[in-house]
Amino acid sequence: MALTLGFLLLLGLCWNTISEGPPSSTTRGSDVLEFELPTRNYETKDSYKPGPIGVLFQAVHIFLHVVQPNAFPEDILRKIIQNKFDLSADNEKVIRYEVGIIICAVLGLLFVILMPLVGFCFGLCRCCNKCGGEMHQRQKRNGPFLRRCFAVSLLVICVFISIGIIYGFVANHHLRTQIEKTRDLADSNFRDLRTLLNETPSQINYILGQYTTTKEKAFSDLDNIKSLLGGGICEQLRPKVIPVLDDVKAMADAIKETHEALLNINSTLRDLKRSTAQLNTSLSDIKMNLEQSLSDPLCSVPPVTATCNDIRMTLNQLDDNTNVDQLPSLQNQLVNVNDVLRTDLSSLVQEGYKSFNGIPEMVENQTTDMVSDIKSTLNSIGSHIRNINEQISIQDKLSSFMDPINYIETYIYRKLPTLEEYDSYRWLGSLVVCCLLTLIVVFYYLGLLCGMFGYDRNATPTRRGCISNTGGIFLMAGVGVSFLFCWILMTIVVLTFVVGGNMEKLVCEPYQNKKLFRILDTPYLLNENWKYYISGMVLNKPDINLTFEQVYSDCKENKGIYTTLKLENRYNISEHLNIQEHTGNINSDFENINIKIDNIVLLDEAGRQNLMDFSSSGVDRIDYDAYLAEIAKPPTKVNLLSFADKLEEKANQLPHGSLKRSLTSNAQTIRTIYHDQVIPLGSSMRRIYRSIQDLQHKSSGLGMKVVNIISSLDSAQDFITNHISSIIVQESKKYGNTILGYFERYLQWVKISITEQIAACKPVATALDSAVDIFLCSYIIEPMNLFWFGIGKATLFLLPAIIFAVKLAKYYRRMDSEDVYDDVETIPMKNMPKGNIGFHRHQTTQTL
Repeated sequence: MALTLGFLLLLGLCWNTISEGPPSSTTRGSDVLEFELPTRNYETKDSYKPGPIGVLFQAVHIFLHVVQPNAFPEDILRKIIQNKFDLSADNEKVIRYEVGIIICAVLGLLFVILMPLVGFCFGLCRCCNKCGGEMHQRQKRNGPFLRRCFAVSLLVICVFISIGIIYGFVANHHLRTQIEKTRDLADSNFRDLRTLLNETPSQINYILGQYTTTKEKAFSDLDNIKSLLGGGICEQLRPKVIPVLDDVKAMADAIKETHEALLNINSTLRDLKRSTAQLNTSLSDIKMNLEQSLSDPLCSVPPVTATCNDIRMTLNQLDDNTNVDQLPSLQNQLVNVNDVLRTDLSSLVQEGYKSFNGIPEMVENQTTDMVSDIKSTLNSIGSHIRNINEQISIQDKLSSFMDPINYIETYIYRKLPTLEEYDSYRWLGSLVVCCLLTLIVVFYYLGLLCGMFGYDRNATPTRRGCISNTGGIFLMAGVGVSFLFCWILMTIVVLTFVVGGNMEKLVCEPYQNKKLFRILDTPYLLNENWKYYISGMVLNKPDINLTFEQVYSDCKENKGIYTTLKLENRYNISEHLNIQEHTGNINSDFENINIKIDNIVLLDEAGRQNLMDFSSSGVDRIDYDAYLAEIAKPPTKVNLLSFADKLEEKANQLPHGSLKRSLTSNAQTIRTIYHDQVIPLGSSMRRIYRSIQDLQHKSSGLGMKVVNIISSLDSAQDFITNHISSIIVQESKKYGNTILGYFERYLQWVKISITEQIAACKPVATALDSAVDIFLCSYIIEPMNLFWFGIGKATLFLLPAIIFAVKLAKYYRRMDSEDVYDDVETIPMKNMPKGNIGFHRHQTTQTL
């Protein structure tokens, strides 16, 4: 039943999937489009672990390998199947392969036949006071040693028997427990199969539905053609255009800054000339006043004369130190720059920027019709995909497979109560078998217990105690029960051994190492007209290399039905998912795109002439060094503060009078001139010095800068004129490839999903594993093999146990007679003659 279930599930799902055909296009997007099929979680585990009892199963496997070391007979099975299971043609090979099992079975049958006969003869023999039946024990020198040896041997054998019985109990309980799990195992497998059948259509619908996401992404890019395509064209032109426009804009700013600098310098220069003239007048007046003061008669009186002479010698220092009034005016350059500013170069540059930045809008305006056509084409592709889905009708085809699943499920659930009922009978019978062995070994254990603890070494055989005698009776009871039932136990062992051993070696092991599938995959084996049976049944093409082993392995790896069954031989996904078939018109639209961008003017002739006029304005030809050298001089030849301080110091050396007052007043006037005129004049000179330096820096190499800018303008304008068409074609192709790339990746993902992910058939392989590897082999065969292994071992050890029990009972039971010596104290044992000389029999009565 288990094999049939698994095989039907595999073939049924395979056959149903054939008629589904491949789903149409699926999903996938660009960098931001990431699609993934919803994951499915199945209940049934794909592996089974028996737990600690697995160690015992492994011991049975080792024993079977010793008994049956031959490799899996693939050739023999192929011939048997080809001969319609007629074993007569290859019986010699079959016997040679089964020789280990046959020998064990024959030995078991001999045990079954001989043990009852031996027991019957043994009973008759003992009834005739033979075979140890005579209740007389002849005393021997090694009697105590033999008793101990027999007891230890029987105890060891009983331990081995007990281990075998434990194996039997464990196997019986494990088998019953696993049978109880069969319903849950079947439930989980059927739920997994239904999940597979129910989710496969939803997976296909999900994939088909994701076309809308891909289309919406394409529509979004088409709506943003202004920034994507137009922006791409701008990005190609930007390295050539923007630096040039930035240079022109910087030059326009430089013109304005130069004008402001010239105005500032010219104005400051006039102020300097006026301030210098005023300072010169003030110094001349002070100088005149000092000369008048020094004409005082007091200066002719020594020692005042020396002081006045010192003051008179310093008067030539009170003079202007600069010739600012001789510096030429910058009015001509200012006039030229004013003429240049009459043309608004900044506005012309902004027109260049505007012309360049208007490229995306021009692209958008010229591609309106093309975008509309592409959108219509994409909508028609979506309709085509939906039509394919409707033509496949996967849901209807998968729904038709639900009936076989339901039928198999109903059949299994109808048979499960019968299986559980039969298993209860089996469990009860196995329990009886184990209990019989337990009864026997309990007799032996009780016999050993009573015999060892009740034995009195000082008691003669006829005077042994009740406990010791009871131990001997228990041992003989165990012997009797052993003879009565051991042949029945061995019969059960032989039957289960032959069945379980062959199932393990011919079904379970080859199923696990896939050699069983190789038998089924033998060409022309299952059908004389088909080389490969499964490909002939599924694809109607028996020459295609599609094997049971490959199908099982692929399903085990959770591959899709399409790849597993090589459905490309019936429905080629690649042909139906050909991007060129659906997007040929779109490709043509992008290749024939016609965008004209021919009115890009970076800077017109007026702007160019403006730059040339600025370069010839003479700003760069100003003698900046002369200006800087003159303005860098201090306003006066001497520091007026120091001069005033010295003058006042010398005046203080003079006696009080008009001369002293006059000199002191002039010193104060000099300080006033310094604070009111010299300090502001020096500040203005420093400012104009910095302004002249800045203007010198800006005007340095002005002509070459303008020439370079105009040359770059010409180069950029030529680049736009000569390369704009190729750039438009290049960017249009890139943009088109981006749009088409969405659908190429989408269809590629569809292909991968259909071939590798949709209808992943792992539940089918799991169902087959559950039926064969788990239910048949792990649930039934392995516990059954452990059962016969344990019971067989216990039954075999009954044979030596019988011998040692019979021998040992003689030392525990109370005898009817014993050997009595005439002079046992005076006659050494070693000098006693052989035979009965020196003793005679003493009779007693024993009541049992």
